[in-house]
Amino acid sequence: MDVPELLEAAFLLVPEETATGNDITVGDVWDYLVHDEWEIALGLLEEFGEAHSLPLAFWEKLAEAADQLQLERSAAWCHWRCSELRNGLIRADLTLRPAAEARRTTPISGAGVLRPMWDIGLLAPTGGRAVSIAGLWVENMPMLEPGGRAMVRLVPLTPSHWTHVQRGQQITMHEDRAVAGTAVILGVCLPATVMPAR
Repeated sequence: MDVPELLEAAFLLVPEETATGNDITVGDVWDYLVHDEWEIALGLLEEFGEAHSLPLAFWEKLAEAADQLQLERSAAWCHWRCSELRNGLIRADLTLRPAAEARRTTPISGAGVLRPMWDIGLLAPTGGRAVSIAGLWVENMPMLEPGGRAMVRLVPLTPSHWTHVQRGQQITMHEDRAVAGTAVILGVCLPATVMPAR
């Protein structure tokens, strides 16, 4: 599929009555599509996806369109959203340790590149602490400096490891044995297939 076809396919997955916080409607997006304003249409469709729960296929189409348009940040975000829908999302308030107290002395990319280890309270078969890997996206910031604080989105590599994690729980981030940061869980949304029975 080419870019217009991908954007139109994503557009068709947005309910007709949907509007953004800026009162942009699906009709407005259609006008941009008709006039080949693909980058604007893509951005508006991303806004719809943030404001409303849209299916995986929506984000897959946007990701492919952003890839073809070579819009790196949009492509990374749309692929990230696909991962969230497949593996779940944990939102947290993360504080990194200052450079003087930690191994990391450079900023963390905010665009989902880093996949650190997290101590979420699991035990290894030997009885010691176990860690679980989750990708890290920093909200509303391109980078997070050592010692900095930000709201982050975590996508677990193994969602079943995270079923016990609850709002308010503190977890620690590791890039090696040392603690690189601490995070307080703000919300957990895992796929229904991995959630424990209640």
